[in-house]
Amino acid sequence: MTRFRPKGAAASASDVPQGERPASIARRALVGALPAAALLAAAPRVRAQPAGWPNKPIRMIVGYTPGGFTDNMARTVGEPLGRALGQPVVFDYKPGANSMIGTEMLVKSAPDGYTLTTVIAAHSANPSLYPKMAFDAQADVVPVALTGIAPLILCAHPGFPPTTSAELVEYVRARPGQFNFGSSGQGAAAHLAMEQFMAQHGLKMQHVPYKGTQPALTDLGGGQIQLMFDTPLSLVPQVRAGRIRSLGIANDKRLGGYPDVATMGEGGVPFTANTWSMVLAPAKTPRELVQRFNAEIRKILESAEVRTRLESTGIVPGSGSAEDAAAFLASEVERNAKVVKTAGIRLDG
Repeated sequence: MTRFRPKGAAASASDVPQGERPASIARRALVGALPAAALLAAAPRVRAQPAGWPNKPIRMIVGYTPGGFTDNMARTVGEPLGRALGQPVVFDYKPGANSMIGTEMLVKSAPDGYTLTTVIAAHSANPSLYPKMAFDAQADVVPVALTGIAPLILCAHPGFPPTTSAELVEYVRARPGQFNFGSSGQGAAAHLAMEQFMAQHGLKMQHVPYKGTQPALTDLGGGQIQLMFDTPLSLVPQVRAGRIRSLGIANDKRLGGYPDVATMGEGGVPFTANTWSMVLAPAKTPRELVQRFNAEIRKILESAEVRTRLESTGIVPGSGSAEDAAAFLASEVERNAKVVKTAGIRLDG
């Protein structure tokens, strides 16, 4: 029976064919090593972390206005990141165009470890929504770390008859086109979540996009729209105040920060939808810097203080390597492309 030996491990006495002389063994080992040495010589050298880096503030571009989910996640990670690296992280707000203005600024920045951005789920939908993007949402950036996932909650006007997700599907399916749902904007995670939900259950409703969550929430409470998805942090306080009604968290289990809020599955129709946040760097940023950023961010997200703060607001702290973040982004781009195609959404840009 052939014994397994890890690649590159030295041969033990029992691995050597009986009767073979040490000189023969040495010659054979040398000949085998030559191709490997040639490959190593030809391989591209990995750049070391620049000496003295960082020696100036690091800019964190935020593609939305202050105070929202993106800003919250950028600061949750960015402020302690600055302390860990010994240089402050400066937040630069560049809202507009579903975060594309801010991301384009990142893409055009030098890949020297002094510019980052925090994006959310809209970044993965933009390639399908906007046919004339000025950059490639994957090739022109380097994912550094997935920093958080926030399951969405589906809420209704308190006078809307359905009280569970199962009742909702039955009620809306019997009345195609009679109801409106709102979202924080065209192509937002909340918008695409409802499009996906409708496609799965054969529902038809009109989409009313708003410029942010707050105006949509105001109209939900006022009855101008009947339904909307958004984060629990935005909607649950209004649910508890009796201004709107919850139809369930779009997650497979209840959230630690909101143990009293049932899931959509508990209401009869399981559904999963979320938004998320991720730190990106410009393409061609040295691998060593990306790994350093990732290592520091993971430490931040694993700290008890940060985990407690995020989980209390319905956010699942992120984790994983930079490669894991890249794989997650690719899967989200693919998933949203299907949602956008099925819904027939096409925006200018």
